[in-house]
Amino acid sequence: MTVLPDTLCELNGELLPLSQAKVSVMDRGFLFGDGVYEAMPVYGRQLFRFDEHMARLARNLDKLRMASPTDRDGWLARLRRVIAAHPAEDQVVYLQVTRGVALRDHVMPVDIAPTVFIMSNAMKPVPAELRHQGVACVTARDFRWERGDIKSISLLGNVLARQVSADAGAAETLLLRDGLPGGPWLTEASTCNAWIVQEGALLGPPMNEHVLEGIRVQLLRELCEEEGIAFNLRPISESDLRAADEVLLSSTGKEVLAVTKLDGEAVGHGALRGKPGPVYGRLYEAYQRAKREQCA
Repeated sequence: MTVLPDTLCELNGELLPLSQAKVSVMDRGFLFGDGVYEAMPVYGRQLFRFDEHMARLARNLDKLRMASPTDRDGWLARLRRVIAAHPAEDQVVYLQVTRGVALRDHVMPVDIAPTVFIMSNAMKPVPAELRHQGVACVTARDFRWERGDIKSISLLGNVLARQVSADAGAAETLLLRDGLPGGPWLTEASTCNAWIVQEGALLGPPMNEHVLEGIRVQLLRELCEEEGIAFNLRPISESDLRAADEVLLSSTGKEVLAVTKLDGEAVGHGALRGKPGPVYGRLYEAYQRAKREQCA
């Protein structure tokens, strides 16, 4: 049995120990996965890219036909209260909004109060050894549903996909989707956005219904502009992925991270084969500058 910590969380406006937080079994988040979430990085108790996370939350609530329970400043105050209650300086704060409590019916009920849950955990930085040597990943067919653009709390597909790499002793599962000529095509990883480097340019899959628009997509676009690195979102075939000069992951916890082995084969070419590449190195350093300059 898992023993929950007594760190403070917020549930529907009340600050209480995580071990005491309870929701109804009739909550639609529990019954249907009817809700959305955000996971936001916190550095030195300051939120990073807060407005971008709030904009994505608003877009996702709108896709579920849900009104936001509060405005931007209201969210900021509530998040800061939970962050302040946690002992760690660097955290990942988690915000979840479900449609609320109602009798079980697939049809979306109206005029019910949403359930809002906020908690925070100490950030677990990528170990320096993995920063230096990169990580191993595997590929798998993208068998998830057709609305990967929604940051839904219904994450069973992602759980199954991540378990593929966990079973292989790898850091992530890169997902390939069939259905279009010339495929299969790279969509994303089970918990991250995925990228390749080709002839010095950073390339990512286009943002569509199969891909969650990670907050770091726009951030990496900005960092590439600062660094003079070409950036493009366009379809990436499996052959593009396997022939890439570099493969990268980006997420809240990983920030930007080099993949140096894919399905047991070293990534890259020549002297840099199987090693983090120069574009990764430049983007990682630029990311660290952004953390210092863009916290709220």
